[in-house]
Amino acid sequence: MAITLTTLIPVLVCLAVVIGVWAVFSALSNDDSRVADRLQELTEGKKKSTDDSLKENGVSSAFKKAAPALSKALKPKTDLEASKIRLNLANAGFSSPNATTLFLAIKMATAASAIVISGGVSLVMMGLTTNTLLTVVGAGGVGMLLPGIVLAFLAYSRRQKIFLSLPDALDLLVVCVEAGLGLDAAMRRVTEELNDSAPVICSELNHCNKQLQLGRNRRDVLHDFGVRTGVDDVKALAAILIQADKFGSSIAQALRVQSDSMRIKRSQLAEEKAAATAVKMIFPLVLFIFPGIFVVLVGPAAIMMIRQLLTV
Repeated sequence: MAITLTTLIPVLVCLAVVIGVWAVFSALSNDDSRVADRLQELTEGKKKSTDDSLKENGVSSAFKKAAPALSKALKPKTDLEASKIRLNLANAGFSSPNATTLFLAIKMATAASAIVISGGVSLVMMGLTTNTLLTVVGAGGVGMLLPGIVLAFLAYSRRQKIFLSLPDALDLLVVCVEAGLGLDAAMRRVTEELNDSAPVICSELNHCNKQLQLGRNRRDVLHDFGVRTGVDDVKALAAILIQADKFGSSIAQALRVQSDSMRIKRSQLAEEKAAATAVKMIFPLVLFIFPGIFVVLVGPAAIMMIRQLLTV
């Protein structure tokens, strides 16, 4: 079988998409915060940092070195835009100091790759025409938007995981606090117990514990905890804990109220999905089930009628 340009185009497009997605995950996978790095440096010394720097090589190291230059064109003009990008990255789980630079560099690299690939393919197939220019511009726009779409999907998935695992974490946190543990010790206990079943919420609680151990104000830690996750229920929990700490009220009672509210909300959400099931089943029934039933019931009668008409 001869290999032609028509058969190579899907392969090239598939490779471009795979390389782009791999670049997004590999470049933004380093989600260790500056506080975590500082704590690790204090506990283990600079040996691990040196080892990690030696391990970084190849494409990843070269891309990180070129990231500031690539992201310069897309650098936010105002602090509001920069904080919005940092918030979106934090909601997706990327809270490293250089996450914004890497994300903007990935957008530029993805757009450039899309322009080069689409330009080469379009020139070979259509030549230097207006359609080729429009194709290149459209591919560049898609390449520029693709990292943002992937980031939004990752942030949504992470928020869903936090929302679903938060009631269980709250229940265990209430038990620990009522058993006599402080809030910091209770958060560490929850992190140890639920690390396998709810790794996302446990990583956030572990991040809060590290900040508290470094002496940061508890109110600021809880506030950043709610903002960083992007989940409304976590924001409400952080606000309740801040108020309880400010006015000296019982933290256990505040946690129990929030836990009951979360349990009721999760039950109502399950009931809502169950009630919407009947409506969602209409389309599969109409498209797939009813035609089969119609053929089985009406088919024999239709065959008999055709035979009667042919005999007449």
